[in-house]
Amino acid sequence: MAELDSTYFSKVGLTKLKSELESLKTKKRKEIANRLEYAKSLGDLSENSEYQEAKESQILNEAKIAELEDMLRRAVVVEHSASLGQVDIGSQVTVEDALGKRLNFTIVGANEASPAENKISNESPLGKALLNHKKFDAVSVHTPKGVLEYKIIDII
Repeated sequence: MAELDSTYFSKVGLTKLKSELESLKTKKRKEIANRLEYAKSLGDLSENSEYQEAKESQILNEAKIAELEDMLRRAVVVEHSASLGQVDIGSQVTVEDALGKRLNFTIVGANEASPAENKISNESPLGKALLNHKKFDAVSVHTPKGVLEYKIIDII
């Protein structure tokens, strides 16, 4: 069983994470090093805004690298199996609300969530409510605006 602090990813999400990390370690570091070198060539570093901005970029980049490396250490790749017939990470789910409106979502790990792409986190209220349910199950989602009811129409 995965640890509580695990970070869940699809194969695609993990590949994107590794790619972003590699880009920060190579391209971004080199770009910042070049900016620092240029800023140093301007002279007095104590009042050199270019140098200060480049140092700030370096600090932020290294913090992001550390964050992504930590996520990678805790990464658990989730293999979706539609044959199980229940909602899990990686499932594409169609639900119907109380008014008959149908919504389509893909359940993903928190780090892959993107509402604009209809990717919702397994940790979101709706994601939590849908997990482990089967086709035609009714689920209740507790939100700040009250309880919303959904019926699972399809799971892919």
